[in-house]
Amino acid sequence: MQTVIFACVHSAGRSQMAAAFFNTLANRSRARAIAAGTQPTPDVAPEVVEVMLEAGIDLVRDEPRLLTPELAREGTMLVTMGCADRLPAVTHLLREEWFLADPHGKAVADLRRIRDDVRQRVRKLVEREGWAFAANGAAN
Repeated sequence: MQTVIFACVHSAGRSQMAAAFFNTLANRSRARAIAAGTQPTPDVAPEVVEVMLEAGIDLVRDEPRLLTPELAREGTMLVTMGCADRLPAVTHLLREEWFLADPHGKAVADLRRIRDDVRQRVRKLVEREGWAFAANGAAN
């Protein structure tokens, strides 16, 4: 089982969106995702919860997690959300940087665009790595 860690500083927006989409789109027998941050907030941002509910995903009970060395050891890939320079060096993981707008303080229309961008990037990652379900719903 592969574990993708989606990380940003507060883990209250982009990383939560990405992990949620990943866990919806990926075959869970092959890969899973977790969201983490270096300075996690107590809760996922309410405006992010709102736009994710529109996409059919409920983040209301999700809690941002601290990106610790122990958590990093669970991973096989680290995807940063445009903030790699503010995250610790994690040398054993494959790394990918996604330059995404920070959703904090954005209007709902902007949040929807960010959400849709995240979903598209996650879909491409899942397909590229062979973690998607087959067209008939069976495991790839």
